[in-house]
Amino acid sequence: MPVAVRLSKLFYERLGDQVVNELVELLNQVDATYRGELRELNEINFSKFDAKLAQRLAELRAELSQRIEERIGELKVRIASLDAKIDGVATRLGAEIDSRVGTSEAKLEAMMERGFREQTGRLFAAWLSLLIPIVGFGLAALRR
Repeated sequence: MPVAVRLSKLFYERLGDQVVNELVELLNQVDATYRGELRELNEINFSKFDAKLAQRLAELRAELSQRIEERIGELKVRIASLDAKIDGVATRLGAEIDSRVGTSEAKLEAMMERGFREQTGRLFAAWLSLLIPIVGFGLAALRR
């Protein structure tokens, strides 16, 4: 946005219109030159800043990628350690459960065998108690 240069009437009266107009034109040219140079300097500085920013972002990305890879490696090691611990605990618990199930199974078999023996004995006693009177009635009927 150019600046409009205005000079006082006294300036025009003392130097004349032509000289003042040339002076104003000269000042406008100087202003335009400085603006152009400033614009170029700003563009150069922005290009440098943009290049540095891109470089620093690339470095940051590389560093972050490296750190992430390191953390992933650490996590993999920890996960493998946890898997090994879980496998150990599962194996130990599985063995303990198998042992307890085996013991419980043996106890259950022993109880069932004892129950079957008792039941067989009671059934035999019940059959015998029914068979004795039947045989007695049968013998009594045969004697008659």
